[in-house]
Amino acid sequence: MNFPARLIQLRKRHDFTKQGPANTTELNVNQIKRYESVAAQPPLDTLIRLAKDLHVSLDELVFEDAGSRPNEELRLQFEAIARFTPEEKKIAKAVLENLILAHDANRFSATG
Repeated sequence: MNFPARLIQLRKRHDFTKQGPANTTELNVNQIKRYESVAAQPPLDTLIRLAKDLHVSLDELVFEDAGSRPNEELRLQFEAIARFTPEEKKIAKAVLENLILAHDANRFSATG
């Protein structure tokens, strides 16, 4: 799904008319129409305002591949890790890397 289709889908999910995001993001409703019709691409600051208004991450609004971001089940954990100190982040990263390696080793040994 491309950006205009996602914008429409997310807007409708929140029962917003085109005027809703236009009001809260300080855009003209005609600009929202242009974004949804592929007549224009919003700049980064507008994308950020739209994502906040639609209560989604910028990734969810912009990127087509849902696999490029953490699933909803892990999102809160990743947000918590983002607030860790550099040393805590280093430890968390090492733990995750070891879990991934163990998972891959188990998967490969099961198929081989």
